[in-house]
Amino acid sequence: MNTVSPSRTAQSASTSAPASTSAPEATARPRTDWRLRFGVLSLIWGFSFLLIKVGTSSYAPFQVTLGRLVFGTAVLAAAMAVKRERLPRGARTWGHMAVAAFFLNAAPFSLFAYAELTVPSTLAGICNATSPLWGMVLSLVALSEDRPSRVRFAGLGLGFLGVLTVLGAWQGFHGIDATGTAMALLASLCYPIGWIYVRRTLSGTGNSHLAMTGTQLFLATVQLAVVTPLFTSFPTHFTLVPLLAVAALGALGTGVAVLIQYGLVAEVGPTTAQMVTYFIPVIATAAGVAILGESIAWTTPVGAVIVLAGAALTQVRPKS
Repeated sequence: MNTVSPSRTAQSASTSAPASTSAPEATARPRTDWRLRFGVLSLIWGFSFLLIKVGTSSYAPFQVTLGRLVFGTAVLAAAMAVKRERLPRGARTWGHMAVAAFFLNAAPFSLFAYAELTVPSTLAGICNATSPLWGMVLSLVALSEDRPSRVRFAGLGLGFLGVLTVLGAWQGFHGIDATGTAMALLASLCYPIGWIYVRRTLSGTGNSHLAMTGTQLFLATVQLAVVTPLFTSFPTHFTLVPLLAVAALGALGTGVAVLIQYGLVAEVGPTTAQMVTYFIPVIATAAGVAILGESIAWTTPVGAVIVLAGAALTQVRPKS
């Protein structure tokens, strides 16, 4: 559920943070070891699917997404105020950022929320891991300079074989809600679409990661603020635990997580930082089973391992 500055199209992940569009700024070396922050980031994004499930138990999916964006935007706005960051300028830049906000935030966040009405959080977490696979497919069409090797093609095939394994295709997808699964997979497809768009339109704007991301989240919030009243009614009461889940999903999973991620990218580089993607479905599955009591067949963990192996292979680059 994450995105980082896309030095390559298939830069992965989740479900959750907006893409950045400029090179990492030079920052002082953090006191906390990067491995600890990497682990915290994995936990935050891994638990995001559980929080979505809890939130949608009492609130409509659009309401969960809107709340998530409001809390996430508030965190980044506070960070921008502390660092005295200025908003990007130019109508053209804001227009491109509005499109990026739709594909990287508004659409996937909403799709995952709707998907989890009918599919387990474990399955949603695994579907999220297919983003690098979709990214490679799209890069063949949209980025002529990004031609994959045989190893990456093998990873693509292996990854989608893993998806079929998770879904138990040979059993006729028995027990799997087709609509919910399709929404989760479509959500994971939105991320590489957004990354490619950002790479083509917003690279090298000169604005900081924080300013671009904060603005992008704000624009996604505006989009959901317009859409949500059209499809939902105002809640008659506010259930505490689901409300806290939405707040945590936004403040931690969308706000704080972005700040941690940018620190990792600046310190260890995007290649290492993006490895968090491969821990998300593991944590999401463990959380869904242990806390929500979701049941899984043997096809789920086996298929998840295959998906992750395929996704990892799609990221292999030939040595220069």
